[in-house]
Order: sequence, then structure tokens, then C-alpha cells
Amino acid sequence: MSAPKSIYQIKVTLNDSKPPIWRRVLVEDKTTLSKLHTILQTVMGWTDSHLHHFIINDEFYGEPDDDEFSGIETKNEKRYRLNQFVKRKGFKFIYEYDFGDSWEHIVHVEAILPVEKGRQYPVCLEGKRACPLEDIGGVWGYDDFLKALADPKHPEHDDMVEELGEDFDPEFFDIEDVNLGLRNYAARARMTKK
Repeated sequence: MSAPKSIYQIKVTLNDSKPPIWRRVLVEDKTTLSKLHTILQTVMGWTDSHLHHFIINDEFYGEPDDDEFSGIETKNEKRYRLNQFVKRKGFKFIYEYDFGDSWEHIVHVEAILPVEKGRQYPVCLEGKRACPLEDIGGVWGYDDFLKALADPKHPEHDDMVEELGEDFDPEFFDIEDVNLGLRNYAARARMTKK
């Protein structure tokens, strides 16, 4: 496989999250959409337990077997690379994860940068707030959950604390843990090339 020609600085924001839940990441221009899915799962903190797709220029890209569930013609994400779509900074597209909860992420290409020799990609530069819990009912379910967690008088407060423990902090984002996950991903990807 050829070396990347450039690096994309992308900002991934969970749509409708207030305050925003987001990550800023550097990825190679030659990254396939399939690999980008894994990168996004890692940086956001999802568990890859549900279906997903990308919506780019009004076309759907994902795992082709998903067609029977969604009824939408889906192009094989393994066959498409970011550099086939991204021609300028400012380009945006959608990554949707878990069609039941409908976690819609806006992926915004903030910059197109030169490759830094010796730097490992992908890498997370920064982010804000914890990833929502899986199967919580989407952005609105997560908002209801946070209200219950914050209010000791809420009828569901005690159940939430018992389920999660008292240490859950919706403001916490562990960039070191995220980058460890990305390094592990990159190491696995290198092993599969051999």
C-alpha cells in the first residue's frame, strides 16, 4: 500500500448533543470508510454493537449486508477511501451509528495537512465529554438519563447510580485511553497487511 499523500484533520460531533460531544482526529487521506468506522468507534467510545453507515453526497456507504435491514442501497465501505470524496477543507458528511438510537455524527474536514514523518496515524488531538451509553434511547434518552443522574430526587436517580456507580462523569474524556485504543488499532491493521 502506498504512503498517504496528506492528513485530514477531522472534527466529529455527535449531532444534537448539548453541550456538544466531539473529537478532533488526524487520519490518513487513504483511509477506507470501513477503517474510518473503526476509528470513529474508538475515538467516540462506542462498542461497535450496532449497524452503521456513512452518508456522503446523498449516497449511503456501509456493510452491504445491511441493505436487507435498512431497505437502502448501500455501497461497500471497504471499496471507498476518504480521498475519493475529500477535495477541500470544509467538506462534511454524516456517520450514523445504531439505527435504533440514531446516533448521527457530523464529520467535518477542518484541514488538509502534510504528513509528518515519524508520526503515527490516526491520532486524537482533543475532545469533549464522555460518550453516551449504548442503547439509552439516542440523544434525547441520554439527556433524560443525565437529568435523572443529576437530580437525587428524580424517581430513577437511585437506579441510575446503582447501575453505573457514582463515578460516571458525563464531562470526562480520557484522551490517553482513546489514543491507546488508536495505537492498538494501528498495530492490528499493520499485522493484517503482512
